[in-house]
Amino acid sequence: MRIVFMGSSQASATCLRAILRLPGLQVVGVVTQPDRPAGRGRELTPCPCRAYAAERGITQCITPENVNAPEALAQIRAWKPDVIVVVAFGQFLKEEILNLPPNGCINCHYSLLPKYRGASPVTAALLAGDEITGVSVIRMGMGMDDGPVILKAVEPIYSDDTGDTLMDKLAIAGGVTLAKALKLMAAKKLPPEHEQEEDKATFAHKIRKTDGLIEWNRSSDHIERLLRAYTPWPGVYTFLPQRLRKKGQTGRVVVTGAEFAKVDPERRSELPGTVLEVTKRGPVIRTGTTALLLTSLKPEGSREMDGGAFLAGRQLVPLSDMLLGS
Repeated sequence: MRIVFMGSSQASATCLRAILRLPGLQVVGVVTQPDRPAGRGRELTPCPCRAYAAERGITQCITPENVNAPEALAQIRAWKPDVIVVVAFGQFLKEEILNLPPNGCINCHYSLLPKYRGASPVTAALLAGDEITGVSVIRMGMGMDDGPVILKAVEPIYSDDTGDTLMDKLAIAGGVTLAKALKLMAAKKLPPEHEQEEDKATFAHKIRKTDGLIEWNRSSDHIERLLRAYTPWPGVYTFLPQRLRKKGQTGRVVVTGAEFAKVDPERRSELPGTVLEVTKRGPVIRTGTTALLLTSLKPEGSREMDGGAFLAGRQLVPLSDMLLGS
């Protein structure tokens, strides 16, 4: 079966690898996002999927700014795909592409649809405190992630999972499930597809860098989930008190590690964001419910460090200083 694969992320590369390992599935072309500036030198860098395709010796690869443009469409048509596979590609496909291959277009989405349609399903599951998530292989339609489901696979979420660790596990599960669906499709043995229940659909919005700002009046549980969900990107952050901000800097501090902490009954009246205690492991900060011990941080213009090293250069005053949400 002739396959055109569309993807950009590392998860896309993982799914592409799973397909390439199976005999009878022939990847005749790859479509990825164009190279983008990256790193300190801002050099043009290929996306992970394109880099992996090149590593595997796949020369039939295009990187259109608009996959629906006539030039891109002509190349896809010339590859004569039996099916188009889409994984975290980042562009919408119009009807002409969706109707091009005989077996249509299928997509691997990283949630148990119809839950968490949209751009950030892995983050959404962690933020919600879900105990399970999974992958859904669907037949693509004109709507966002609303096509009928071909296959699903369930994946547990553990208490120490972060955005990157959970994504890595889902990428592997997605590759296995996607490869299985394609093998069944080639053998004409696909199970009946199931339409999604629209009344149960939820959406996961695209993440912005500013979403990582800690609101200390939220619960400790919420802030801890935020930290795990937004690791490694966009990260969660707060701001130092004005008196500790260096000239020309905003005082922004990225929090990279935290643990739950108890609050002395005499200090429950302290406002959220207040530094309750300074310990050898880091500062203890009042939240909307209890408190969090910040065990590792990355100050503006500095490397990541443990909480004790952070405090060594910043004399936070318990019950006087507050970490700010703006």
